Amino acid sequence: MSKKTVLENVPVEKNKCYTMTIDDLGSEGEGIGKIEGFAVFVEGALPQEEIEVLIVKVKKNFAYGKLKKVLKPSPQRVCHLCDVASKCGGCQLQHLSYEGQLEYKTKKVEMALKKIAQINSIDVLPTLGMEDCWRYRNKVQFPVGNNNENLEIGFYGKRSHRIIDTKKCFLQHKISDKIVEIIRGFLEQYHITAYDEKVHRGLVRHILVKIGFSTGQIMVCLIINGKELPHKEILIQHLQSIEGMTSIVLNINREKTNVILGNQNIVIWGKEFIVDTIGELEFEISPLSFFQVNPVQTKKLYQKALEFAQLNGDETVLDLYCGIGTMSLFFAQKAKYVIGCEIVPEAVADAKRNAKRNHIQNVDFVQGAAEKVMPVPADVVVLDPPRKGCDENVLNTILHINPKKIVYVSCDPATMARDVKILTQQNYCVKLVQPVDMFPHSIHVETVVLMSKVQN
Repeated sequence: MSKKTVLENVPVEKNKCYTMTIDDLGSEGEGIGKIEGFAVFVEGALPQEEIEVLIVKVKKNFAYGKLKKVLKPSPQRVCHLCDVASKCGGCQLQHLSYEGQLEYKTKKVEMALKKIAQINSIDVLPTLGMEDCWRYRNKVQFPVGNNNENLEIGFYGKRSHRIIDTKKCFLQHKISDKIVEIIRGFLEQYHITAYDEKVHRGLVRHILVKIGFSTGQIMVCLIINGKELPHKEILIQHLQSIEGMTSIVLNINREKTNVILGNQNIVIWGKEFIVDTIGELEFEISPLSFFQVNPVQTKKLYQKALEFAQLNGDETVLDLYCGIGTMSLFFAQKAKYVIGCEIVPEAVADAKRNAKRNHIQNVDFVQGAAEKVMPVPADVVVLDPPRKGCDENVLNTILHINPKKIVYVSCDPATMARDVKILTQQNYCVKLVQPVDMFPHSIHVETVVLMSKVQN
């Protein structure tokens, strides 16, 4: 059967404009509506809006459209604060009011649990938002490139590696704008080449900035496709003028890869790390360290996870995917003993150093794949896996340990719901679900889920 025959009964045609009403938002923040019962996805459109749409791609059961004009705007539509928000891949929801964003994220978690985990009986708590939802990120990675010999520093466009040149980002700490301005001027003045990933040539690949929100300490890391940065003394002199500058680092990445950071760091000025806090705890943060990007919401997230665990001081807690020990040390304040498991050796070394820094002794860290080194028994298992969720072997090992409680912290509702389904099929039930908005103006949401062992 030809493609033309398959599409004969479809009520829309490519490159034609239509008027339609948007009913809902999809998992990627796109508007969803129907034309004569046929689903059309429209990026940038909001529920309750009447729009004019240009059809750009037609499939058997749905089509994609480009928003041409909003004929009747949603009461929750707001103006973009950023000039490149519609082009940059970072802010999918900046046109939606913050109240609307929180409602969307709560519903996103609800739908994942219903459709994927097949749980309909649990009420998802309203998403915890921010009082000030701008300039909240403590880390930013700017790709560096050239466009017709013009230097570009910014963010990748949607679904591409095309750099959207950005002078100001309203999600990042303000000092990041100043740092990029200094480095941009330095690269242009001394004709230092930007990296071209297509031909694997050019020197400067990315600019990484990390900021301690509570301490004011700043780290600048240039990721380079080489061993040396020409005229680095001049750059150091300029960056030193910024209050709080603590660490300036070169990260060497000469591989032909999309992975941003290489394994070798060379400190060219200052310390090897900066320090920031979560609650009363201090953490050392290096270029390779994973540290949550929103310190205000991280405290809420960890407090909620600790609240869900309801520790009385007699429990052994197992923290999987523990990273540099942030959540392990948080839980150690209330537990009898905490064991953190992490596959990255450098992170384990950081975690041990952070425990010592905070004078916490009732915690230990083990390096290796969680399913291979996971000790037993444990009263509570805490896990904060990457976006892809847990490996099946990890879930099986958790079930073998058979803890009384599982506190699952997730950055992806879909993979969280998939894992929850496996656990709830094996003698666990979901008790509480709390979304936390760690990433305002994006489609992403963190979730804390409490599961308890079913009493027979």
